[in-house]
Amino acid sequence: MDRNGEPSALSAGANSVLGSPLRLLSGTVTYVAALFLVSTMGYVRAGWPLGDAAYMVLLTIFSVGYGEVRPIDTTFLRLWTTMTIVLGCTGMIVLTGALVQVFTLFQFRRLLGLDKMQTEIEKLTGHIIICGYGRIGVQLAKALTEARAPFLILERSPAKAEEAKAHGYLTLVGEATQEETLREAGITRARVLASVLPDDAANVFITLSARNLNPGVQIIARGEAPSTESKLFHAGADKVVLPTHIGAERITELILYPATDAVTQGAEMGTFKRNLHDFGLDLEVVRAAEKGALTGESVGEAERRGNGAFFIVRIERANGQSIEHPGEDVRIEAGDQVMLVVRGSRLSAGAIFTTPARPVKQGRTWS
Repeated sequence: MDRNGEPSALSAGANSVLGSPLRLLSGTVTYVAALFLVSTMGYVRAGWPLGDAAYMVLLTIFSVGYGEVRPIDTTFLRLWTTMTIVLGCTGMIVLTGALVQVFTLFQFRRLLGLDKMQTEIEKLTGHIIICGYGRIGVQLAKALTEARAPFLILERSPAKAEEAKAHGYLTLVGEATQEETLREAGITRARVLASVLPDDAANVFITLSARNLNPGVQIIARGEAPSTESKLFHAGADKVVLPTHIGAERITELILYPATDAVTQGAEMGTFKRNLHDFGLDLEVVRAAEKGALTGESVGEAERRGNGAFFIVRIERANGQSIEHPGEDVRIEAGDQVMLVVRGSRLSAGAIFTTPARPVKQGRTWS
């Protein structure tokens, strides 16, 4: 059952698998019990004691064949016994078959670990649901594992689901566009849903369904086409990621500002950059051009001309000297690698150091 008191999709799936054998078993048990009572009453009506009648019916139904408890010497008794043999033995055959099916299916579920998976899913709360185990889903799962954040992978491909399970990830095979599957994944208890399928239409539909099932969940959706971004926001996504756009920006930065990538590598710098991003800031390293607009200026003057767009935290001289937290009177020399903390566009901030000297437009404000 989910939090709303409705059967979960996993329970519904279990019922679909086990429902028929269980119904057959319960129906057959009811049939055999009714036959036992009716047949016993028939012998009692023929004048037999209740104990003898019940014992006779039991021997007949189970085909033991110890012999007749009392002589079957009337037409009624012969017909009644014949009926008990035919109906009783048929009922026991069906009952045996139903028991075998139920025991086999329960053992099969235990072998596949379905009961264990259901238990683990039901324990999840405040977790992250990843829809899709493709290229982005794989990287996301690795990162969340390193961060020790609880998550569940929803994947419709059994092959990819098995791959995720092989890495030790809690995985559910199902179609994320179906509300039953999202309920099964614990969407009502989830903290974040990341829809990272390569299909824009599917991501929009998943976003709609997830927002309907849990208005408070944070939804991060992937978009391939730029036009999909507005549709995802309209469907209820909190944030939209466009991998193509991000990739293009990253390549542009590597082309124009390779020094930034070289300086900011490493786990500590990566953590520092993530912390800056939380405050809307970024880290950039630029080389002061020979005749750059700010070459020869002091740190204080450079920051004033930047009008709040950046501030300088370190200068690496061409001779190997490193100046941490340079004062306002420190001069920027040609060839210096200047580390900036940037507010706004990295490209426009770094361009001030690399473009030829010319008047810098004033009036830039924090935005």
